[in-house]
Amino acid sequence: MTYSEITSRPGVILIEFYASWCPHCRKMMPVVEKLRDQLEGQADVVRLDVDSDTEAAEEAKANSVPLFVIFKDGKEMWRQSGEMDGQALLSKVQSYL
Repeated sequence: MTYSEITSRPGVILIEFYASWCPHCRKMMPVVEKLRDQLEGQADVVRLDVDSDTEAAEEAKANSVPLFVIFKDGKEMWRQSGEMDGQALLSKVQSYL
């Protein structure tokens, strides 16, 4: 599935761009997995590796990792890079539901 196919799906989608070598990304991994469970049936949570999903990373202009991007019905609503508190990220996604 291409980046544009992912982002054009209806509903709310949280995308995390990460890299396996990034310590901040590794720290966010359990947070994002927990979010995926909490948002099941409400929003999609997609993780994209900037090293293996280079086309998506370029298209999204993912210049730093971790990068979180929220789409709603195909439109980018919000983006932020760096580590985030799990509850703050959950609240941000829920604000678009």
